[in-house]
Amino acid sequence: MIRYVTTTLPYVNADPHLGHALEFVQADMYARTFRLNGERVFFNTGTDEHGTKIWEKANEEGVSPQEYADEYASRFKVFADIFLISYNTFTRTTGPAHMQAAQAFWQRCSASGDIYKAVYGVKYCVGCELPKTDSELVDGRCSLHPNKEIENIEEENYYFRFSKYQDKLLSLYNAREDFVVPKERLHEIKSFVAGGLKDFSISRKREKLPWGVPVPGDAEHVMYVWFDALVNYISAVGWPREEGNFAGCWPGTQFAGKDNLRQQSAMWQAMLMSAGLMPSKQIFIHGFITAEGTKMSKSLGNVIDPLELSRVYGVEAVRYVLLRHTSPFEDSSITQEMVKEAYTANLVNGVGNFVARVMKLAEDHLDTPIPLPAQELQLSEEFIKEVQTFHFHTAMDFVFEIIKQGDEQMTKEEPYKKIKSEETKEEAKHTIQNLVRILVKVAVHLAPSMPQTAETILRAVRENKKPENLFPRIDK
Repeated sequence: MIRYVTTTLPYVNADPHLGHALEFVQADMYARTFRLNGERVFFNTGTDEHGTKIWEKANEEGVSPQEYADEYASRFKVFADIFLISYNTFTRTTGPAHMQAAQAFWQRCSASGDIYKAVYGVKYCVGCELPKTDSELVDGRCSLHPNKEIENIEEENYYFRFSKYQDKLLSLYNAREDFVVPKERLHEIKSFVAGGLKDFSISRKREKLPWGVPVPGDAEHVMYVWFDALVNYISAVGWPREEGNFAGCWPGTQFAGKDNLRQQSAMWQAMLMSAGLMPSKQIFIHGFITAEGTKMSKSLGNVIDPLELSRVYGVEAVRYVLLRHTSPFEDSSITQEMVKEAYTANLVNGVGNFVARVMKLAEDHLDTPIPLPAQELQLSEEFIKEVQTFHFHTAMDFVFEIIKQGDEQMTKEEPYKKIKSEETKEEAKHTIQNLVRILVKVAVHLAPSMPQTAETILRAVRENKKPENLFPRIDK
């Protein structure tokens, strides 16, 4: 069985931001950890390219929706590559294989009697691409997109019988207490479903929104963006081709932000049930990145560009901050000052200083590199458990505790002094060898989060040579 990991597919209606980096990097650390533990892992990410927002943005820029989607999809792919995301596939929802899978999925749900045509009036948030009830609105607007007018839509569309799956969804949640992580989000979605489900629209009239996957057998309609996009989780692994990877990969572990809770853990699960497919394996819901408690917004001028951060501090430093200095489960504030402080204290004075001190001693006083037996290159069970339960920050703390122990041993044993005396030289060499082994353990456990740094350290150990400064001091 292959461990399948997937992010959500971000909309291509704007450039990638720090929230995208957070989700990508969390999923990447998860995937890399289990690969290093000897498992086969398939990692999916990509872009969601249909819907009203993309149609409107393309019109604003005076290009076709496909041209617009191609440009922004390429930006997201470059973004993922810059941040060292080790994906196996980059799924685009405008790709022919995905569009065919979305149509096949529609036909499955239709055959189950769960798709029908009706005229309903709904209040609709373009920002969320979701209908909203009065109880979800604040002063008549969506709480997540207060700058957008709520649209009142009344037209004939196709609908999915979401209401049919209330009891089945609740049974799923009750049977699997870790189906949604953290528990607070599971309780939230259980409460939402228990409050009663309404069928939701899964199509738009082509004359009003021509940009979407055509509805099978009805040229006047295109699929509602969420119905289309959610199918990517299985189209990415070969569904509906039985000879593809699907059977060996599904169900998978999904990473998503808290604004995706309903779509991932209720709508998509009901759709899978309708199509006769297994529910997801697990859904991890992370919080937002904020600036001192306020959601980042261009209009407020508090947006931090992850690419600019990476140009200043390096990509792996940004990965480090996102993994260790944010909560995996709640909103987290990131500021320029916090990034600089974490970089200086923990990378410059922490990892970088420890590597330089140990490898300088090794280069000067060890005749040959220490051997690296396979057992010393394995991840610890404690570390793996932290990652498997999405505690990325405590997994990172585990690594820095190793560094702390190494520093304490250096201070206590003082090999840099004892190596100068013939009487204590052999003892000092033994201490230096132990410190190098500690350094190997650091590198092994940094590999899922900071793979280039880990490889640099291991190469230095194999060559018995102090590397160039890993993290230069930044004064600005």
